[in-house]
Amino acid sequence: MEKKDLLRQTIQHIDIASFDASPIIDAMREMSFSSRDTASAADIFNRMLADKGCSTILTLAGSTSAGGCMQVYVDMVKNNMIDAIVATGAAIVDMDFFEALGFKHYRGTPFIDDRHLRDNYIDRIYDTFIDEEDLQHCDRTVREIADSLEPRPYSSREFIREMGRWLTQHSVKKDSLVQVCFEHDVPIFCPAFSDSSAGFGLVLHQVANPERHVSIDSVKDFRELTQIKIQAGDTGLFMIGGGVPKNFAQDTVVCAELMGVESPMHKYAVQITVADVRDGACSSSTLKEASSWGKVDTVYEQMVYAEATTVLPLIVSYAYHKGYWKDRKQYRWARIF
Repeated sequence: MEKKDLLRQTIQHIDIASFDASPIIDAMREMSFSSRDTASAADIFNRMLADKGCSTILTLAGSTSAGGCMQVYVDMVKNNMIDAIVATGAAIVDMDFFEALGFKHYRGTPFIDDRHLRDNYIDRIYDTFIDEEDLQHCDRTVREIADSLEPRPYSSREFIREMGRWLTQHSVKKDSLVQVCFEHDVPIFCPAFSDSSAGFGLVLHQVANPERHVSIDSVKDFRELTQIKIQAGDTGLFMIGGGVPKNFAQDTVVCAELMGVESPMHKYAVQITVADVRDGACSSSTLKEASSWGKVDTVYEQMVYAEATTVLPLIVSYAYHKGYWKDRKQYRWARIF
């Protein structure tokens, strides 16, 4: 198959407003195993949204944005369900910002000769294809943005905000997560920002500007997110996958304590993951284990062991149709910086 044949069918992002998941979540509540866990997670997420004093943080790891859930996260921000985001660089740059530039993710297959894909400059995420030439355009666009900024260290939040500002003038696809977060003052943190197209773009920028250039200060990220935690008080975590974003958000409680400020453990926590606990990690600890570190309270916490694209749309559609988000305060945490 030629490249044009391989990149023919685009991934379609699911619309949580187009269906009401309430009946299936209500039915799952009376079932067992992952179904009951999913319903419990939906109930805890609604508790977060109904709690007038609770600010919510979404953490993203993995490739659900490329896999069809990109619009879910956009709708969570547009409908005031989420106040801050901690994500991998790939989720924000290689997937969301990438599509804002007008590029697509494509339906593929894992049953293919990857050498053939490489010969055609196609990258694979399990059964999803990406045009490497398009990704390199994304790299160069990040460099273009960096070239336009004052040379100094930036937190990833600051740099991503500039990406959102740039999209307001140049985006091909409107309503990307980066642009919507810019417009709603929802900060995005990528503590491992360089592990993405942003890293390639910033390397190109620094090579061209060896003496005075933009750099990313991940410690500033940690301090800024901790500032949000301190000001928020009660917080809820809605976590897709685990890894650095999950741990980064959880650690704000400990960081606040070391700064001499008493900040409560995260009051609510939901994690959707396929990670295993037997290696001592579960992609950065189970939620009950996190309580031993002083990070997460155990009254309202739920692990859901499922591949996120199968249950995330149900949970968020349920929250959307329950409507607790309509009466939530808009925190607009980006404004405190």
